[in-house]
Amino acid sequence: MRTARKGSVEMPAFVRQLVKETEKRVSSFFKGGRGGAAEGEQQGEGEKEEVIPSPYLDRPVLDKLTEEGCARWGLTYALGSMQGWRANMEDFHNCVPQLGGELADWSFFAVFDGHAGSTVAQYCSQHLLGHILASGGIGPEDDPEKVKGAITEGFLQTDKHLHSVARREGWERGGTTVVATLISPYYIYFANCGDSRAMLCRSGQVCFSTEDHKPYSPLEKERIESAGGSVSFQRINGSLAVSRALGDFSYKGAENRTPSQQMVSPEPEVCVVERSPADEFLVLACDGVWDTISNEELCAFIHNRLRVCTDLRDVCTQVIDLCLYKGSLDNISIILLCFPGAPQLSTDALHQEAELEDLLESKVAEIYDELCARGEEPELLSVLTVLASTVIPGLPPGGGIQSKRNCIISAYYQQRDAHKPMVPNGLGGS
Repeated sequence: MRTARKGSVEMPAFVRQLVKETEKRVSSFFKGGRGGAAEGEQQGEGEKEEVIPSPYLDRPVLDKLTEEGCARWGLTYALGSMQGWRANMEDFHNCVPQLGGELADWSFFAVFDGHAGSTVAQYCSQHLLGHILASGGIGPEDDPEKVKGAITEGFLQTDKHLHSVARREGWERGGTTVVATLISPYYIYFANCGDSRAMLCRSGQVCFSTEDHKPYSPLEKERIESAGGSVSFQRINGSLAVSRALGDFSYKGAENRTPSQQMVSPEPEVCVVERSPADEFLVLACDGVWDTISNEELCAFIHNRLRVCTDLRDVCTQVIDLCLYKGSLDNISIILLCFPGAPQLSTDALHQEAELEDLLESKVAEIYDELCARGEEPELLSVLTVLASTVIPGLPPGGGIQSKRNCIISAYYQQRDAHKPMVPNGLGGS
């Protein structure tokens, strides 16, 4: 696959200005964003107004972390993660394709999306699985109710131990959402705490997905208000954008209430789905993915990509680029798990992909020449704008023209290089 040149992605100026103005207005009422500085801070008379650094960069960090592996029972997986437009990388993950001992045919995967710092996400990525296994409810008998209870207990114990460590170490407040899956020989267990999401695709369709925990959801809002909080600007106390998370202890101080009854609950929603030979793939991803693409679109896109890509890391990279080009301003992390029934490489699909890329190259050349003929500067944005309004058959379902942007950018630079004036012999450099 062709890749874009570095620096080819820029945040539109009007978007950057809108983000900055919104930050300014919100921060004048609420310090910090999604779990920022403590609320209620007062400025002393004559003190300078506090300058809150922007959570966004002028250019995205496009370097990607990738990982791949497999389990002995036929599962293959890949991870892709990118900092993107965010000033800091706060996502972490844990991929354990084979648990040890009598659980050698079990697998565990999780994505941790930190906020107000990365410390909590990093800690939980290192300790959550251990607390789940230590609960004693997981064994070869694979009892769904016991396993679900063990997962819940593991989350609660992780939060409890995290609280002790945070007080001892003096960590700044912060938290993390978690979406995880525990796969046994007979079942797939899903655990979600926050607004990251898991999705299972079976027979080419979305079979199951977790529900996001947002403060404005009726049941979440009821718990928040019962614990003494409020929901404004779709956030807890106008500040935190998720209603369940590990950490965020400043939202967990209501007296005479259990941890699960606090404004921010550490209790995951745990679901179980019986495995099927028709299971194709499973996705775990942070909200940097789901903010820009629906379950159905991502299912269709990955299903299509698996027929032309043998490297799952490449598929993850294409999903990340798609979300970036569709406007995601967040860290982006995705884990793709493929079961034995996943779509396989197809000769017909590869032929169609090659035809599509040839078509896009020819379209870029036509647009470039037409702009030149009109005396206009054939800038990349101009070419992309014209191409976006052109009917292009055969684009990947769920991805559209954005999913082929790297191919388009590569074709553009080929045209630009081809149109550079030739330097007469002897008049150029050495």
